[in-house]
Amino acid sequence: MRAAAPPVVVLTSNRTRDVHDALKRRCLYHWIDHPDFEREVAIVQRKAPEVGGALAREVAGAAEVLRSLDLYKPPGVAETIDWATALTRLGVTHLDEDAVEATLGVVLKYREDQARLRDHGLAATVAAAGARGA
Repeated sequence: MRAAAPPVVVLTSNRTRDVHDALKRRCLYHWIDHPDFEREVAIVQRKAPEVGGALAREVAGAAEVLRSLDLYKPPGVAETIDWATALTRLGVTHLDEDAVEATLGVVLKYREDQARLRDHGLAATVAAAGARGA
């Protein structure tokens, strides 16, 4: 069997595993940064329409804060969506310290990252997210 045209394959990576050199030589690279705040809010609202607008803005703001910390695995957009969805399902309409503490494992997958956020301060994160989300 032979393909009429060579296939095009898209590989994505969050750089947690190394890609073999032979594969790297055959790839074109395009780096995509995290979306800006307004774009991330729009993505959350599109992918999780049950999330209220205020909460979507606060969670996107909190994700932005988390990405500014020196984390092993900063949250991606998928974690932002998952976090906003989890908070909504728990009946949370506005981000607060208790809600962040209860759902931290949704957005940060490593214990060291969770400890770093706690050292940074949950209250400071919530305040910054609220200011960004306002």
